Amino acid sequence: MSQSYSERVRENILPLSVANTLPKAFEEWYFAGDTIDHEEAVEDCQLCDHEQLRYHFKIANEYTNKTLWVGSQCILKFQVTVYDDYGRTLNEKESKKKLNKLLEKMRIDSCIKALDIVAKKTNSKILISALNYYKNNKFLTPKFAFVVFWQLQKNRIDHSPSFFKISLKKQMYKDDLEEMQTERVHFFWKALTSSQRKIAIKLGHQPPNDS
Repeated sequence: MSQSYSERVRENILPLSVANTLPKAFEEWYFAGDTIDHEEAVEDCQLCDHEQLRYHFKIANEYTNKTLWVGSQCILKFQVTVYDDYGRTLNEKESKKKLNKLLEKMRIDSCIKALDIVAKKTNSKILISALNYYKNNKFLTPKFAFVVFWQLQKNRIDHSPSFFKISLKKQMYKDDLEEMQTERVHFFWKALTSSQRKIAIKLGHQPPNDS
């Protein structure tokens, strides 16, 4: 850690803490559970001054009640205490898992919000139906999956294939997949599980070249 970096952290954290050394000061801080998605990477980390952050995580001092909005990496780097829902202190691996889960939730929420805007703006009844179906069932049918992933790519909406689960449990879903054009299946291929991809191949679909 460079001196300039260390100095920035020291200047930001010590005036808000009781302790006057970094290691001791960080023992007073904990992740408060609040997060913000600024939708664009325009904010700074109030701890290390890192620029262009999209996601903020709130940390608080248990003695001074002061707070800072920081990046998740600073919470892990400086071993800021992270608790589970029952007040138990999490270890490093558990803390990383919790923060990543919160980060993914913010990304998913932002993704759904963006799709909602597209649906309303274009008055796309099928996209509206697909989103309502997903919100109610927490998964997509193959037909709805194509619609959703097509719109995600068309509108360049930030997403991960893992955001949307696809169901092939019912025979009608498999029939729909079989009848679908392969180029449409490729839109949501990465969202299929390995076993679902095998089913798709048996139904006559070839994997995309980049799979």
